[in-house]
Amino acid sequence: MSQLHFYRFYLQFKHLRKVFRHRFTLAPSATFPVSLCGEETNLKPQNTPQGLTSTSSECITKSSDLQCDPIIQRYGGKKQGLTSYTLTLEEQKKNGYPIEGSPRSKGYISTECDQQRTDSSPLFGLDCEMCLTAKGNEVTRVSLVDAQGHCLLNELVKPESRVLNYCTRFSGVTKKMLLPVKTRLSDIQTRLKKMLPHDAVLVGHSLNFDLQALEMIHPSVIDTSLLFARNEGRKFKLKFLAKAVLGKEIQCEQKLGHDPTEDARAALELAQFFIEQGPTKVAELNLEMLLTAEKLAEVSQNKAALQPKGCGFQEQLNEPPPLSKPCFLDCLQVTGQKPLLLGRQGLDSSGLCQSNLSTSNKQILQRALEDVPLSKFSIIQFSLGPEYLASHLHAGLYEKVRSKLTDMLTIYAGPFEENFCMKSVKKEFGRCGPIQSLTVVTETFQPYVCIQYEVLEAAQLAVESLNGAEVAGSCIKVQRPVTAAMLDCNVLIKELELDVENEGVIYVAGLKNSLTETDLQEEFSQLKDLETLFLPKDLQSGKHRNCCFLKFQKTQSAVDALEAINGWTMKGSELRSRNALAPGHLWRWIWQMNHSNGKQGKHILYEKMEQLSDSVSEQDLRKKVKKLDHHIKKLYRSLQNNTLCVVLFPGVNRLNSHAHTLSRVGSREELDALLLRTFYNRITLQNTRLQDPETHNDYYLPKNGNDPAKPLVWISKASAESMEGSTASQGLQHNAQSTSPGPSGQ
Repeated sequence: MSQLHFYRFYLQFKHLRKVFRHRFTLAPSATFPVSLCGEETNLKPQNTPQGLTSTSSECITKSSDLQCDPIIQRYGGKKQGLTSYTLTLEEQKKNGYPIEGSPRSKGYISTECDQQRTDSSPLFGLDCEMCLTAKGNEVTRVSLVDAQGHCLLNELVKPESRVLNYCTRFSGVTKKMLLPVKTRLSDIQTRLKKMLPHDAVLVGHSLNFDLQALEMIHPSVIDTSLLFARNEGRKFKLKFLAKAVLGKEIQCEQKLGHDPTEDARAALELAQFFIEQGPTKVAELNLEMLLTAEKLAEVSQNKAALQPKGCGFQEQLNEPPPLSKPCFLDCLQVTGQKPLLLGRQGLDSSGLCQSNLSTSNKQILQRALEDVPLSKFSIIQFSLGPEYLASHLHAGLYEKVRSKLTDMLTIYAGPFEENFCMKSVKKEFGRCGPIQSLTVVTETFQPYVCIQYEVLEAAQLAVESLNGAEVAGSCIKVQRPVTAAMLDCNVLIKELELDVENEGVIYVAGLKNSLTETDLQEEFSQLKDLETLFLPKDLQSGKHRNCCFLKFQKTQSAVDALEAINGWTMKGSELRSRNALAPGHLWRWIWQMNHSNGKQGKHILYEKMEQLSDSVSEQDLRKKVKKLDHHIKKLYRSLQNNTLCVVLFPGVNRLNSHAHTLSRVGSREELDALLLRTFYNRITLQNTRLQDPETHNDYYLPKNGNDPAKPLVWISKASAESMEGSTASQGLQHNAQSTSPGPSGQ
């Protein structure tokens, strides 16, 4: 489905137009599968061993964003002593630590370190390796290090029960290593009790598992998996933290299993770093971004390894192969979000999606209603079917849309006397807005004039204000062309006037060429709640088009302004005004017709297009589109609150080139997270980042551009408010600056 279907069947998309309120543009991508699943290879590999720490300067978080960091939210921004970071009794219970008197800790041995802790209490790093036995997880190796990193204990332990799996890959312990060992768990418990002072604080990474395996209870612990806090209960791995924070490589693949002394020392140093530097410095490391970068680098390396080898030229130069560019699904995957893909086409063969193919839109909808609530990110692909997407049908649809827009911009006025003054006619009708072309119709008994305007508002204003008026000495009738396609013109005009983008926007015509934007700002400043003045200008000459658009903060203020402006005289010229008609997406199409194929200044009147083939009638297509709009309605209503929904249509020239994308966005209630996006056909959000919607200030998105085929995205008001200041809003502001504005001029 393309934009053409939206324009052609605008009235049928009743729900889509009313719910998905806001629009913006997306740049084209080569193909949807490539940008979604990834095939490009243009990233250079990072060979530095300290790859994460070397990029940290580029990832420094702004101070305004630090308040949202889970570390700051948990500990505040100021430095504190070590006692502020030990787990409370409630936190120990919540995270499965052995607790005195707990039924799960029955038979466990206490370290008897019951002295009051202070910020000068000694820290000890502890780590254990376990194997799987008939009893469960049992200790096979224990390491303890002091605050200076000196190893105090590094012992192999023989399990009490029969070993089922030595877990050598992780523990590094083999059957052969344990054969001569005589040390038992009770021996280790006794030694630990003797070694630990009464005010000792144990430090470890997910230390609860180590204490459970030791069957020991210790009242004061610092758990680095919880200290370096993340959202949604997720935890950083010790290996990542050691590299990102300390710049150390641990748990290397070349080694057989983990070294518990190395892990205990790393956990201890991480805790010491946190205490010495404070939460703010730790949050500024932006660990979440560093983790994503590391995972994407791994994805790129894996893809590069799977690529066929070339002629060996790079090998001769001792250069590593180019890395594959991370794709959209890669980015979701490394952040723990495996998207759900529902549609008729198999777009993903990488295993990054929970992909389900269906045979009909109805089946897709049914599965979406069941599966979308279970997925954080869902891609729902509806399609009209191949019989509706043939290139000749697409071309015919395109011409029909152009033809209808041309008819809506065109009016016929007359009859006039034989020797009427064309200059007077042009002057009178020019007061309604910029004229694209003006020609005399001579096929009639008395002459008529055919006028094509540049904007819909001008044509409608001429019909409303000049029908029955006396122009050039004749009482004339003003009407649009009478064709089958124009029979619902009045209904369409009414719907366009009610379009949410036109709320509080009015059109003003009859401006003199000598008036500048500053003059207009001064003249209209007396109007209440005026928010924006947009003055369309010719791209070549830079002169304005004798009309402007005014946007008001309140709809009632726009109504009041209409009454005040009509009949208002500005520097000798009488102004005419009405409600705005052409929202940004329609303005773009009109601009395209007036500025493409060298047809400026000519009246374009397309002959009636051939009917679609018998097998695919336009009536069938209309029903199909209406049913699809109903599917969107049902799916939208089923979404949970705080869900973002994006609807994308391919650009109008999609079959022949990479046009921009027409898109709409809506949200259920308030927007707290980007949980769901709905994609149409082969379009992706490449080059547009939607993330971190934390603030709630008003924000108005750009609506128009100078690319005739550039489409738009619609966003709900709640989404727009919460996107203020985010990366998405910054990108959209940049997009607005790089294009010529449309009538609403935001």
